[in-house]
Amino acid sequence: MSSTKKLKLEELGRIDVETFKETKKTPLVVVLDNVRSMHNVGAIFRTADAFLIEKVILCGITPQPPHREIHKAALGATESVEWVYEKDISEALQTLKKESYKIIGIEQTSDSKALTEYSITRDEKYALVLGNEVDGLSDEAFSAYDAFLEVPQLGTKHSLNVSVCGGIVMWEFFKNLK
Repeated sequence: MSSTKKLKLEELGRIDVETFKETKKTPLVVVLDNVRSMHNVGAIFRTADAFLIEKVILCGITPQPPHREIHKAALGATESVEWVYEKDISEALQTLKKESYKIIGIEQTSDSKALTEYSITRDEKYALVLGNEVDGLSDEAFSAYDAFLEVPQLGTKHSLNVSVCGGIVMWEFFKNLK
């Protein structure tokens, strides 16, 4: 182990923005439904870049780039990851349904399944919807969802930070779809 060394940034072999845009993406869209924290938005963009996510859709009060606070967490990922703003979450989800995406709400509901129990298939396209830090997913769009998933938690807290939860869920879908 004594020969192990940390790699410098230039040794990581990361692709540039142009190459990223031309690279085949994971068939996954992330929708942010009234996420209010710019840090959470930036962190979601950075994770979306890491896992070659197709697109991020920002809805409702979710802040949009460019903004210094988003950039601090995103570290430039708002330049590589495609994104759009759609004011109305219901319209955004209906458009995704028409494009044959399975709409997956990340929420604790009476019908939610544990993320580990959900069968992710490579012949499907998925849209993961993450909700507001306090109120969760918007009630008006509940009928649009094909499934609700939650990250199993065994401690004393009732929820995870939305960007942490998003990272866990994106990783689970990425590893099953790639």
